Amino acid sequence: MNGTNDSMLRADLRAIAELICPGEKVLDLGCGDGTLLRYLSDTRQITGRGIEISEPAVLACVSKGLSVRQGNLEEGLRDYPEGAFDTVILSQTIPYLNNPDFIIREMLRVGRRAIVSLANWGHWRCRLSLLLTGRAPMAPGLPQVWYASPRARPLTVRDFADFCAQHGVRITTEVYLNGDSPSVIRRAKNLLATIAVFELG
Repeated sequence: MNGTNDSMLRADLRAIAELICPGEKVLDLGCGDGTLLRYLSDTRQITGRGIEISEPAVLACVSKGLSVRQGNLEEGLRDYPEGAFDTVILSQTIPYLNNPDFIIREMLRVGRRAIVSLANWGHWRCRLSLLLTGRAPMAPGLPQVWYASPRARPLTVRDFADFCAQHGVRITTEVYLNGDSPSVIRRAKNLLATIAVFELG
């Protein structure tokens, strides 16, 4: 077993891992260096695959013994048949997508369910920063200046919930987190949560 443990995971990845059952078939979109896939393989004995556009990240995945292909998500998802996976994961990637509607629909086509995590620009620190400085804030948990590549489109947890409602996507589970701590937000989620995890059915 590789030495990956949950303390090495971001808060949203730990929350996602809690939603994965042993032995599932999992596709991780924008899987980065494969930290989550490796952890799920070690602790949940999943059959995992990934799609990642960054060549260095793909090489890091291969060095971990993971099955990951290089390419963009639109093309990569088209290659999989309907219902090929139990779960399709999209963690901290949705702000960078040109066509999130297509990606979400494809996730639910090739998977029984989808899990999406995102940083929340609706957090009170973002609101206060914009009010006091007049400058575009960085989302908690996504420390990136506005001009960095790839460019992120700010969205809040309320934006994503509205998006799902407008596109007929059912949210079955919601987890709202505050920073890297394990604390879960129960109230005023759009104001207090730094990161949100949504399970879609």
